[in-house]
This record gives sequence, C-alpha cells and structure tokens, in this order.
Amino acid sequence: MPITKGYQQLVAEAMAQVRTHRVEQVRSRLSDPAIQIVDIRDIRELADGTILGALHAPRGMLEFWVDPASPYHKPIFADESREFILFCGAGWRSALAAKTLQDMGMANVSHIDGGWAEWVRSGAPTETLEAQKTRRQSKA
Repeated sequence: MPITKGYQQLVAEAMAQVRTHRVEQVRSRLSDPAIQIVDIRDIRELADGTILGALHAPRGMLEFWVDPASPYHKPIFADESREFILFCGAGWRSALAAKTLQDMGMANVSHIDGGWAEWVRSGAPTETLEAQKTRRQSKA
C-alpha cells in the first residue's frame, strides 16, 4: 500500500495550525506559573537532560494523560489557566502532538520550534533528571 501523505506533509499541516514559539520566547517565560513546558520525548532521549521545569509526558501516552475520561488521566492537563508548551527533539513530533491535542479540544497548547536541539544550541537552561528530581522533592 503506497503512502499517500508522508510525514513531511503531516508536519507542515500541523505547523500551519498550531501556535509555535521560538526558544527565546519560552526562555523569557520560564518562571511564569501560567505555562507548563512538556517534554514529549521518549525516556531514552532524556539522558542528556530536559528543559528546566519541564514535565515529562511521553508522546505515546499524551492523549491518554490529557483525556479526563482515560484511566491514565493526569489532572495537571485539566488546568485551563495554563499554556502547555510541548517540545520534542526537533519540533516535528511536538507539532503533531500539539495538533492532536487541539483536535481533542485543547486551546491552550503550543510547541517550541526546533525542540530540544534548538534549546540546547541556544544555551537555554537545562537540568539533569537527577537535578529535576531533587528540585521537586525539595518543593514537596
């Protein structure tokens, strides 16, 4: 069966329909409690760390964590006062994921252009998973 719509077309369509932030825009809002950065990368991609303060929500579980009817629902995603800013490795999966969440009815979702690669290239703040765990435990 031939592919009638490839990944490039899917990503382009998603990019045209979702709000996209440049790294500098997100970096300037890191301390803003109205945003939640969401790392949708696979657990194996987190060895080098994540964006400071990011919530890890693997791409394969995202729809299930967002949907209140799902047995896997995470209440944080029901907070309509927040903007959920997704990122992946290069910005492709996060564009597709943001589009899917919009299709589910979320209006408060966007993504980071260039993803983790662009974040790191620009020297924006990161943290190791161990540092993230320690920081979260100290808040509890």
